[in-house]
Amino acid sequence: MAPDGPSSPAAGDNADAGGDSKAGEPAFEVLFVCTGNICRSPTAEALLRRHVEARSLPTLVRSAGTAAGWSSPTAGTIRAAAELGLDVSRHRSHPLSTEDLESAGLVVALAREHLDEAIWMSPDALPRTFTLKELVRCASVVGARSAGEELSAWVARVHAGRSGAVRATAPDDDVADPIGGTPDAYARTAAEIDGLVDELFRLAWPDA
Repeated sequence: MAPDGPSSPAAGDNADAGGDSKAGEPAFEVLFVCTGNICRSPTAEALLRRHVEARSLPTLVRSAGTAAGWSSPTAGTIRAAAELGLDVSRHRSHPLSTEDLESAGLVVALAREHLDEAIWMSPDALPRTFTLKELVRCASVVGARSAGEELSAWVARVHAGRSGAVRATAPDDDVADPIGGTPDAYARTAAEIDGLVDELFRLAWPDA
């Protein structure tokens, strides 16, 4: 397991983190959602948090699960994250709530079932809720956030650029769940999330 340090940020106990806000300015919140919040979403949380903390951006990064039960990440998740220079061992899963969805400026589901659950719990969150793959795909089409454009305005622009049904329909929009799989399965999922989060960061924070 990689030690805590600047090159190996810990996900912590799901604490709000990800950069200091200006005085009186609320931080923009990104919420990743998967099933148990012990594999995919804590990995995505830690990866994006590393980006925003390294640049002191006013962004909170959190994660939750549609069927979470206050558990630790799996050994495979901890190992795969360590290979990416991250320590997620202190993370504890957090059950998704309507309050989580209402406070988040961007909800990022790791699979279509999580997107459906989030919208069922909080219909008003629909314009702010995407699967990770859908978000990167749509954002690549509408373009990176412009200079001076608020993150909330950029998210609204990405939503407006969605074509067809809002709900992602292609199985390819799911990031595979490695639970119960081999170390290679965990490593593949972590690597895929790493690439997607890197692209999301490039599009949402181009000036960073």
